[in-house]
Amino acid sequence: MIQFTKPTNLNGTELRDELRLAGVDISDSPNAVAVDGNDNLLLDLSEKDKTKAIQVVAAHNGTTVAPEPNLEQKLASVGLSIDDLKAALGL
Repeated sequence: MIQFTKPTNLNGTELRDELRLAGVDISDSPNAVAVDGNDNLLLDLSEKDKTKAIQVVAAHNGTTVAPEPNLEQKLASVGLSIDDLKAALGL
């Protein structure tokens, strides 16, 4: 684990994507992005990627609001699919 200054708006999923776009190898493991008790960001990546990661972390400004679910996700939340909806509407 390599320690960084935690960005004000941290979104682990977005940070992983940004790191990957910069060529940094980071896993999808829930423990690959962590915040310790001193509010430091800890990333599970190799020392060779540290320089790239410093730049990405410094520029990171993650969204803190959950994304709006799409139609398929809304239907799934009530046990339906798009095909179910089409059938119900006779389409």
